[in-house]
Amino acid sequence: MNQIRIHGRGGQGNVTLAQLIAMAAFYEGKFTQAFPNFGVERKGAPVVAFTKISDQFIRNRQQIYKPDFIIVQDPSLINVIDVLEGADQDTTIIVNSSNQDICSNYKAKVYCVPVLDIALKIIGKPIINTSMLGAFAKIYGQIGLTSIKKAIKINLGKKLGQELIDKNIKALEEAYKTTEV
Repeated sequence: MNQIRIHGRGGQGNVTLAQLIAMAAFYEGKFTQAFPNFGVERKGAPVVAFTKISDQFIRNRQQIYKPDFIIVQDPSLINVIDVLEGADQDTTIIVNSSNQDICSNYKAKVYCVPVLDIALKIIGKPIINTSMLGAFAKIYGQIGLTSIKKAIKINLGKKLGQELIDKNIKALEEAYKTTEV
């Protein structure tokens, strides 16, 4: 089983990112779970979301304490909470940042990907979850772009117009293309 923990702030689309990863993996024939962990926090407060992906039915519904992947959508959280809790040398960490210095301080596999820059350039707004999804998919290597695009269209299709769907898919593709593995 692959366990993914997503750290971000309320309003950044952390829960949606967890759901999109799970949906895309489901379309690849995997068993999945996606769920958030937050209380009465408001926009801007730290939020954690989780995704589990497995070849077998997932019975365990608890939070993820030993993640295989940690996604940090807001790098300012690194100094606020312990985003690396439970991580070891086999954990892969993906940080929304163009500052490679942030990524050189860890013993684990760390990828700094400027998903905010990609989102601002393509979408025109700081909507980073689909860009981060592209970076994650490239690094993870087990979810195809066809499944991810299908998840975006189904999950976000009713919330966003076709123009925003197209921009989100373009941001996804750009992050996928520019992420170096």
